[in-house]
Amino acid sequence: MPKGGPSMRTTLEIDERLMKQAQALSKAKTKKELIHRSLEALIRQQRVKRLIGRLGCFPLQLTPKGLTRLRADG
Repeated sequence: MPKGGPSMRTTLEIDERLMKQAQALSKAKTKKELIHRSLEALIRQQRVKRLIGRLGCFPLQLTPKGLTRLRADG
């Protein structure tokens, strides 16, 4: 059984051009590896998006001088 849980066998029709581009960009050795990486990346991206939505935003008033000071303070 692969890490992360049980696997599922399925048949899909996927645009060959997209598959080749994604495989070249990701350097995945197999289509299976490409799909796994893609699903993991999508899940991670959506989790980050949800977290950002929950945290909201706040004004950050930081000048270059202030940033230098923060870096120096460690």
